[in-house]
Amino acid sequence: QQQHEELSTKKLRLSKPSKSAALHVDLCKATSPADALQYLLQFARKPVEVESVEGVVRILLEHYYKENDASVRLKIASLLGLLSKTAGFSPDCIMDDAINTLQNESQGRVLWPFTQHCKVIQSASVRRGVVEVACKHLTDSSHGVRNKCLQLIGCLGPVEKGVAKEAESQAAKDVQKIIGDHFNDQDPRVRTAAIKAMLQLHERGLKLQQAIYSQACKLLADDYEQVRSAAVQLIWVLSQLYPESIVPIPSSNEEIRLVDDAFGKICHMVSDGSWVVRVQAAKLLGSMQQVSSHFLEQTLDKKLMSDLRRKRTAHERAKELYSSGEFSSGRKWGDDAPKEEIDTGAVNLIESGACGAFVHGLEDEMYEVRIAAVEALCMLAQSSPSFAEKCLDFLVDMFNDEIEEVRLQSIHTMRKISNNITLREDQLDTVLAVLEDSSRDIREALHELLCCTNVSTKEGIHLALVELLKNLTKYPTDRESIWKCLKFLGSRHPTLVLPLVPELLSTHPFFDTPEPDMDDPAYIAVLVLIFNAAKSCPTMPALFSDHTFRHYAYLRDSLSHLVPPLRLPGRKLVSSAVSPSISPHEDPSQQFLHQSLERVYNFQHLDPQGIQELLEFTIRDLQRLGELQSELAGMADFTATYLQCQLLLIKALQEKLWNVAAPLYLKQNALASAAAKQILEETYKMEFMYSGVESRQVVIIHHMRLQAKALQLIVTARTTRGVEPLFGMCEKFLQEVDSFQRCFISELPHMQGSFVDKLLDLMPRLVTSKPSEVVKILQTTLRQSTFLHLPLPEQLHKATANIIEPTGESDNPLRFTSGLVVALDVDATVEHVQDPQGTVKVQVLYPDGQAQLIHPKPADFRNPGPGRHRLITQVYLSHTAWTEPCQIEVRLLLAYNSNKSKASTRIPKSTWSDSSEALPPSENGIEGTIPFSKPVKVYIMPKPARR
Repeated sequence: QQQHEELSTKKLRLSKPSKSAALHVDLCKATSPADALQYLLQFARKPVEVESVEGVVRILLEHYYKENDASVRLKIASLLGLLSKTAGFSPDCIMDDAINTLQNESQGRVLWPFTQHCKVIQSASVRRGVVEVACKHLTDSSHGVRNKCLQLIGCLGPVEKGVAKEAESQAAKDVQKIIGDHFNDQDPRVRTAAIKAMLQLHERGLKLQQAIYSQACKLLADDYEQVRSAAVQLIWVLSQLYPESIVPIPSSNEEIRLVDDAFGKICHMVSDGSWVVRVQAAKLLGSMQQVSSHFLEQTLDKKLMSDLRRKRTAHERAKELYSSGEFSSGRKWGDDAPKEEIDTGAVNLIESGACGAFVHGLEDEMYEVRIAAVEALCMLAQSSPSFAEKCLDFLVDMFNDEIEEVRLQSIHTMRKISNNITLREDQLDTVLAVLEDSSRDIREALHELLCCTNVSTKEGIHLALVELLKNLTKYPTDRESIWKCLKFLGSRHPTLVLPLVPELLSTHPFFDTPEPDMDDPAYIAVLVLIFNAAKSCPTMPALFSDHTFRHYAYLRDSLSHLVPPLRLPGRKLVSSAVSPSISPHEDPSQQFLHQSLERVYNFQHLDPQGIQELLEFTIRDLQRLGELQSELAGMADFTATYLQCQLLLIKALQEKLWNVAAPLYLKQNALASAAAKQILEETYKMEFMYSGVESRQVVIIHHMRLQAKALQLIVTARTTRGVEPLFGMCEKFLQEVDSFQRCFISELPHMQGSFVDKLLDLMPRLVTSKPSEVVKILQTTLRQSTFLHLPLPEQLHKATANIIEPTGESDNPLRFTSGLVVALDVDATVEHVQDPQGTVKVQVLYPDGQAQLIHPKPADFRNPGPGRHRLITQVYLSHTAWTEPCQIEVRLLLAYNSNKSKASTRIPKSTWSDSSEALPPSENGIEGTIPFSKPVKVYIMPKPARR
């Protein structure tokens, strides 16, 4: 009987109630417009599934036709507009009903929400229907309806694509005419919408007609700033479309190129009453690089021009008449009348406001306008060397602006055009005065500018050196930046430095002078200038004293990135035998790097002990090379890290360590596990701490990481009891090998004899083998495989960071009340990091082992030069009370995520746990962090709170 009851039990199918049916019932129950509005508001708060959207839309349209109240129809139209945006729903299926609704609607405000509904239409025929309805309602009395209709026309209007048919071309012209007619609408919002609709048609690919230009020019005198702003944009677009077209000049028989005329009109808008229009006009001027040179140069001169001739004042004309000795005799009627009549209301070529447009822009009261004018000057000066020379005085004057951002932008601008200019002494004097600025950003930017500046006289070089040494005395932290500046200043002006050498080195033809102190940064700065100039001036070393040669040898070793190799009299450059594969013109340091690698690759047949010693010596040499040659530091450190990984792997796989009795497994496993962990850490550093790493290096790095994971698996298998845990681990490792093959399939032919090449040959056997057999195969393959040749890229830079503040030298503790916070100012320089805003973090380590990770704001990063960033932020510290002051450590970390790496498009996220404590996984998209700055220790003292 119980079985019979179970068989007779009915099964129920649960389904979601229909949204459209429920809405229909609710709207039918409504007895008044207020009730209907209430039901619609309740419905709007509920989510609607994609499959229910079409039914709901049809119910809403059905009630829309029946509804007489305009407010209810408006709400229904608003819901239709929102529903049409539902992801996965195509509104084309209900567009016929929507178009009928638009055509029959008399209340203009009800049409507004339908514009959201219509903008996502895909069908061309439906688009044409919507545009026709929009054109019909352009005569509506409501400005909002006309505004929305113009938006629809701009969004859906016909656009010529490819070889357009005659009908389509005519339709496009008609639409432009309809929009152009509304340039003169009585409402400024409609005029603005008409111009924006025209611009939207241009963005969608329609070539605007040149006839619009004259209409747009009239709108520049509109009373409303939104209209003028849009008109400036439209004129700029037309000047790019028809730059060489000829347009007549008003009140004149002359003609002019359209781009020149547009340039003059946009220049005039730089003195507009609205600062928003002035900013936009100034920005657009920078991109008008086809303008004639005489128009370009006129923007820097306030003197008025007519027919390309300067208008003379009445005083100038009277003076000319007086000097010529011609006076009116009175016999001729009107012989003393002016020779040319000037209509002051109409200037023939350039409007009066356009003369000196950049002068107006650079003197504007709003700093946004001044920045825009500086940027425009930069863009135009880069394309015209003659204009760059003429605008130099104006840019130099901007160095004294009251706003720091304007000063900084002016310095960056001059650096970009420095190849086209040479500074005079008076200009250099103004530039060097900025070195007294209290802002480090300004001073460092100016040092960067001086690195690439051309100076005209030796007095200018001497002045620059004196001011830089004053800067060094006042701000000792600028030392590295000043030395670098003098390095480039000397190498660019060897002939100007030559006559200054006796004075700078204080040498005398008859008397010995005292030897300067080598610990003096100012003396080192002078030597950096002279030695870099001497590289291109072979006669300069004859002026050196004996101690100068000794100082050169010392600085060449200690500051090799600032002091170049010189051919000194009686001394020869050290040269080594050149390898056949090395170019004879290659730098000796570069030769040494390549020869060290070749030596390692060529002696792989040695016994394990010999290979280990060779690797240790090579790693030591490469590390020393990186310390001496800063330009090769990235390449040397990268190579040394790779060889260090190979050395760790060889040591971990030594035969005598693996053929030991079971009681000795523990020590051997600890060595191999530590080696695998360190290799994983080093491979992450190689992949994420160096800029310039190419796909050829990425595959080698991932191959080394795969070997480390194989070693981890071998170690784990020896310490794990039972077979079941090993099945999952072996499966994960084989998945890693498979993903490696898929990601780097194009590189596999270059990896013959490698670990992964042998594994892929054994893959069918590995898939079917037991875990113990897999481990034995991996161990044998690891021992037999040869390590791969690491190809080096042309440029490789290691990410570095230097914490300037806090210095860590103070013995006075930072005191604060426990439980509260204290702000610690952090100032650091970051070099060769591609995305510092997303990857650079600040870590604080407390004495009790607590660690705090701080994410700086994007606004805390500055970019003083290419490849360099500056971090200025505050770190908030807090802790419980201590009995005595203790040190905390502050350092910078580089966060990384494998999914966003250089191989992110090819490498899936690893499923293998590398169990690395130094690289902990974290939330917020951070997989791990790498320390890349020296820690700075700061004394703090949390005091107990007073009661």
